[in-house]
Amino acid sequence: MPNQIIQLYEYHVWANKTVFEHLRKLPEDVWNKDITSVFPSVCQLMSHIYAIDTMWLSVMRERPFDEARALLMRLINESNMENLGGMEKRFIETENEYRDFLNTCDFEKVISLSHPVYGSVSTPLSGLVQHVVNHGTYHRGNLTAMLRQLGHSGVPTDYIFYLYTV
Repeated sequence: MPNQIIQLYEYHVWANKTVFEHLRKLPEDVWNKDITSVFPSVCQLMSHIYAIDTMWLSVMRERPFDEARALLMRLINESNMENLGGMEKRFIETENEYRDFLNTCDFEKVISLSHPVYGSVSTPLSGLVQHVVNHGTYHRGNLTAMLRQLGHSGVPTDYIFYLYTV
């Protein structure tokens, strides 16, 4: 199980890096261009993925909900106008924190999550890593739609393409 979970996380990292490589090839104005879509700009979509990834790592480290929520809001506010290079640096820092955590954690450890609206649930850490990967996949799909709306192609980041690279 640990190898599968780490491989899924490495897929998430690969997909994000693939997105950044693609975005660097596009005109600079694509990054902050206003768009009527799921997010108001590519930058704000990437800010969301970054902040949520970081927040979930905080949750996996068993920080209280209020602390994780405050971290999420702070990171969104700090990063939602970041330039492409700065955002990529933020992603790399979070990836390194995840790797440190994943290399030492017990994936079967069950933690309890409490949310003021949704209630409480218990889940193994492996399920939360899967959630982070699924969340990123979902929003990278949004990104492709946004880029096409702006007149640019997306970039394939399906899991199978990752498998061909490893």
